[in-house]
Amino acid sequence: MSRKAKKKSPGGATIALNKKASHDYFIEERYEAGIALQGWEVKSLREGRIQIKESYITVKEGEAFLFGAHIVPLSTASTHIHTDPTRTRKLLLHRGELNKLIGLVERKGYALVPTAMYWKKGMAKLEIGLAKGKKLHDKRSSEKDRDWKREKERLFKHG
Repeated sequence: MSRKAKKKSPGGATIALNKKASHDYFIEERYEAGIALQGWEVKSLREGRIQIKESYITVKEGEAFLFGAHIVPLSTASTHIHTDPTRTRKLLLHRGELNKLIGLVERKGYALVPTAMYWKKGMAKLEIGLAKGKKLHDKRSSEKDRDWKREKERLFKHG
C-alpha cells in the first residue's frame, strides 16, 4: 500500500530567470528558442550554474545569437577542452519567427532580451522577450503598482 514518489529533476524545470528584464523593459511578446550548447555547458546547466542577467540577444546575418550569458564550467569538465564561459551561443528559431524579430528590432526599435531558461523534454530552452525600454518614471510607477498589490494582498489576508 505504498505510493510511488514522483521523480523530480533536481532544481525543477527552470534553470535561470532574468528578473531585471521585466524591471528595465516592457516585454510585449515572448518567444521560445533552442540554444546550441556544448557538452560541458549542458552539464553546468544541470547544476544550475548560469547567469543571464547581463546577457542580450543580437541578430546578425539572419541568425540570432546570445551574448554575455555566463555558464560556469564544472571542475570535473574535461581537461582537453578549452572552456569559454561567456562565448557567443547560437539561438535556434524558425525562419518565420526570425524574420519577424529581425523586422521589429531593425525598424521599430525593439530589443531582444532573455527572460528565462528552462528544460523542456530534456532540451534547454531560452525564453526571449521582445522588449521596449522603460523610462525612469515608468520604472517608478511599476514599482508603486507592485508595492500596492503586495499591500492589498496583505490587507485582504489579515482582514
